[in-house]
Amino acid sequence: MATKILMEALSPTMEEGRLVEWKKQEGDAVAVGEVLAEVETDKAVMDLQARAAGVLLKQVITPGTTVPVSQLVGIIGAKGEDISGLVGGSTARRLGDSSAEGSPAPSPQSPPAVQPPAVQPPSRPAAEPVRIKASPLARKVAAEQGLDLARVQGSGPEGRIIVRDLAKAEPPSRRAAEPSVRAGEPYTDVPLSQIRKTIAKRLALSIGPVPTFYLTTEVDMERVAEAREALNGPADRRTDGPKISYNDIILKATALALKQHPACNAWWQDDRIRYWNEVHVSVAVAIDEGLITPVVRHTDQKSLREIAVEVRDLAGRARERRLAPEEYTGGTFSVSNLGMFEIDQFTAIINPPEAGILAVGSIVEKPVVHGGQVVPRKRMRV
Repeated sequence: MATKILMEALSPTMEEGRLVEWKKQEGDAVAVGEVLAEVETDKAVMDLQARAAGVLLKQVITPGTTVPVSQLVGIIGAKGEDISGLVGGSTARRLGDSSAEGSPAPSPQSPPAVQPPAVQPPSRPAAEPVRIKASPLARKVAAEQGLDLARVQGSGPEGRIIVRDLAKAEPPSRRAAEPSVRAGEPYTDVPLSQIRKTIAKRLALSIGPVPTFYLTTEVDMERVAEAREALNGPADRRTDGPKISYNDIILKATALALKQHPACNAWWQDDRIRYWNEVHVSVAVAIDEGLITPVVRHTDQKSLREIAVEVRDLAGRARERRLAPEEYTGGTFSVSNLGMFEIDQFTAIINPPEAGILAVGSIVEKPVVHGGQVVPRKRMRV
């Protein structure tokens, strides 16, 4: 008996998904648990797996189509099985395919023009197409920029092309994530990705119903700079992982402060406040299509070196849209650091249901009064 393939809720907040790429084609055998397609959720690109074995009889929607959760996207069944009852009427057409069954018939008053027979070249064995390994986001950006992925060397797992690899194939004057604008056109419309839709909704929630207030202070970072230099030591002698960054130290300090001030380590739950006994700090990571906040769990219990390793791993997979839902949900407080962009200070947006977020500016050496003397000190606004 045929089984419907439905758009699944692949993340806790997912309401709709965009089918990025079919991994199985019509007629392919399918086993339970095999990946049928890649789906862009509101946070990441995830695998849509088969819930039944058989043959992929029908791809109901085409790549690039966005549908709500629980909508039909395909059919699995026995080879040759009649599925007309499952995909009858207009649903039988692939969404977005104007040439599918059910298209309007040509008008009888307009007979088709007779075309001369085409000259067929001598037949030759068809070359097997070479499949290029690339992330869905890299494919999307490459298409927008007119880049040939066959000319790009991938640096991801097993040579997979990721977004940062595309910069090597572009003229220096163009940025990989910017859509191109053709000469003579007044504007270019780019459809919203699932993550941009979600960001827009959450921003409206955060700066609307959620009451907020903002506090800014300046802290001395001179001792932090000295400690960081001592911890990292000479590069040629370091064997225990990546260098510790200022951001790693800020995450650890934030986690320890949250243990001292549990009222800030909380979720607003409409009819109650949930005070967390565990500290899970979310780290804002910029990606091509917006922002995502992977979570460093039990941040207060981890060493600076452990935090450094974990943040780099999470940030790298976040930029490839390969985080699992449990890796970007469940944070109890967020940190957003724009210091590396020479931003002195900014107002960060709270990530509901969290109760607060720390906005971190750049570290700047400036003259300050210290011990009765005006001396240069490293300072940071938060």
